[in-house]
Amino acid sequence: MQTPTSPTYAPAYLAAELRLPTNALDYTILAIYFVVVLGIGFAARRSVKTSLDFFLSGRSLPAWITGLAFISANLAATEILGMAANSAQYGAYTVHWYWIGAIPAMVFLGLVMMPFYYGSKVRSVPEFLLLRFDRGAHLLSSILFAFAAILIAGVNLYALAIVVEALLGWPQWVAIVVAGFFVLAYITLGGLSSAIYNEVLQFFVILAALIPLVVLSLKKVGGWDGLTHKLTETHGANFTTAWGGTGIGHANPLGANWLTIVLGLGFVLSFGYWTTNFAEVQRALSAKNLSAARRTPLIAAFPKIFIVFLVMIPGLVAAAVVPKIGTPASGLQYNDAIPYLMQELLPNGVLGIAVTGLLAAFMAGMAANVSSFNTVFTNDIWAKYVVKDREDSYYVRFGRLITAIGVLASVGTAFLASSFSNIMSYLQTLFSFFNVPMFVVFIVGMFWKRASVKSGFWGLLAGTTAAMVNYFVLYKKDIIHIPTDQGANFVSAIAGFVAGAVVMVAVTLFTKPKPEAALQGLVYGTRSPGMAEAPAPGDEAWYRKPALLGWGAVVLAAACYIPFSF
Repeated sequence: MQTPTSPTYAPAYLAAELRLPTNALDYTILAIYFVVVLGIGFAARRSVKTSLDFFLSGRSLPAWITGLAFISANLAATEILGMAANSAQYGAYTVHWYWIGAIPAMVFLGLVMMPFYYGSKVRSVPEFLLLRFDRGAHLLSSILFAFAAILIAGVNLYALAIVVEALLGWPQWVAIVVAGFFVLAYITLGGLSSAIYNEVLQFFVILAALIPLVVLSLKKVGGWDGLTHKLTETHGANFTTAWGGTGIGHANPLGANWLTIVLGLGFVLSFGYWTTNFAEVQRALSAKNLSAARRTPLIAAFPKIFIVFLVMIPGLVAAAVVPKIGTPASGLQYNDAIPYLMQELLPNGVLGIAVTGLLAAFMAGMAANVSSFNTVFTNDIWAKYVVKDREDSYYVRFGRLITAIGVLASVGTAFLASSFSNIMSYLQTLFSFFNVPMFVVFIVGMFWKRASVKSGFWGLLAGTTAAMVNYFVLYKKDIIHIPTDQGANFVSAIAGFVAGAVVMVAVTLFTKPKPEAALQGLVYGTRSPGMAEAPAPGDEAWYRKPALLGWGAVVLAAACYIPFSF
């Protein structure tokens, strides 16, 4: 565990000496981007006539739009900085977060879970729990998700502020106000459609920022062979492999063995995040039909396979060229990897694109969480339990109001991330607390008809409690020894999953199940009219078939593991 006196401790703020030599050209590129963002918001406003339009884009978007928005919402700057930090700290083990920790779960979401979500016509993930279990499970999951969404939006805003302060010299409060204003403006104007179309733009801007950085980084260290040779000399052979040293009882940079990687990250954390995180699922629910909804995460899976190289390589290069990065001796922390390389390698113009890409990534991540927060809070909390049965226009107005409140609340939670040198560790901690317990409730309820209506609430509560107890009590108080924060997150995820499942089974044995007639379309093996939807014209083409897309993504991800396995 990291403490202020441990050798791997680093302050949360980016190094002040990372000031970028930006000029008028760079700021012009940045200004053009912000103008386009607001323009998309104003254009999308014309399509918002009902609450369904505001919260789910009227379920009208094509699969390629929702697929790119799905991956862009995930490709926030917290991932870009966090996964580069992961690579600088742990090495090539970062590939596990993508090829084990994302692709299988994204395929499972598209092939197995989207028919239940989309076919049941729910507006949110918590609303599905209302149909499958009861109001207790629904309300608790809504509150937990809304709380987590604001915390994660706060991470994006906090990371944005410290990056902009270090790179451009803007005071933190200026960066927070500017970014918060633009996110608030375009979501309030155009609702989810505005967020999604901006996320598609942001996806390409992010790629334009990262690709030149990766190319120049590799050139600096003599290509891939030069990079691996230098890292092997300074960090050991396991630093550049995916599985080296992961045998049970062996030491490795990640501080986790193959079992906790496969179960903790590959199954529990991964499936918990990708299948229940409404910030992602909301993009698929906005698709025009069930086929497009199923293809949304599958289309996103293909760029996800290769994005790991764009975030991992800069982190590895930083570890190679900055001795003892992440320690006071270097003056840089792990989160500094990408900003440091931007400062060292990028010329003006390209530098403006890179800064714009980082800002775009921050705004994409924040917008995804704010838009999912306003949907859940409005539909699942306010409309269900506080102000019921009002006219549709009322909930559109309230959705815009709660968007503003959500942005302000995320400002207040931004500084909770300051105790983590690696912001990805903080995010994984949140996922183990909130997403994993929700996943176990979903998976048990979706595949076991006998699971009773009361088991959902108690399973969710037990899973969340167990994960928090493991992290804050057993790990933080050193009752059990776990070498790293990430290793502790994997164990917390497993503890939350097991506790939730055990409690659900125990409660089910003593309570009544839901009538089988009420489970149609909610439990695997049953169907609803929406799930039996006929293919739209043109959907017969092979590249539109979810099963082929899904298995193709899994095979491609597995093939990518081969060069990193030894």
